[in-house]
Amino acid sequence: MRKIVVTEFVTLDGVMEAPRGENDFRHGPWTMDYADDEGFKYKLGEVLEHDTLLLGRRTYEGFSAAWPERSGEFADKMNDMEKVVVSTTLDDANGWNNSRLVKENVAEEVAALKERPGQDILIAGSATLVHFLTAHDLIDEYRLMVFPVVLGGGKRIFADDGARKNLRLASSRQLGSGSLILVYERA
Repeated sequence: MRKIVVTEFVTLDGVMEAPRGENDFRHGPWTMDYADDEGFKYKLGEVLEHDTLLLGRRTYEGFSAAWPERSGEFADKMNDMEKVVVSTTLDDANGWNNSRLVKENVAEEVAALKERPGQDILIAGSATLVHFLTAHDLIDEYRLMVFPVVLGGGKRIFADDGARKNLRLASSRQLGSGSLILVYERA
């Protein structure tokens, strides 16, 4: 069975919103001061070991506007991967190569996606989708690149719903920038 892997840039206080200052986020780009080759290499390796992207509408719209115009190893992989877009408001997901739309029965569709052969499934961004899949116990691993900054507000990786989730630290690594890569699995 394939795993669903969430990969996020997060602040020390758990904010994942607009790491590059997208949509005129009030805190602006909060990852750029910590960008380094070590982090880029990690993200490239992460993308190369997955063959499916699972995305919410907003992340899909941002990615589909940016990635088709780019080239290079990372961009080529992003553009070639299967994209599964979860949205109740989109009419289609034809704006990016190899994309398909899931509008209904999301938990069942994602569970079926895990059963298909292939590499693991990667989710980036997509806060609402991450919250939904966490609540339905469909996420197997969280890969967090934690940046040494506190924003005090913004969308957080984990919903404030009072639900407890026990996780187990699978690995940790400090980057030269001071950021940490923390990988958690279900306990």
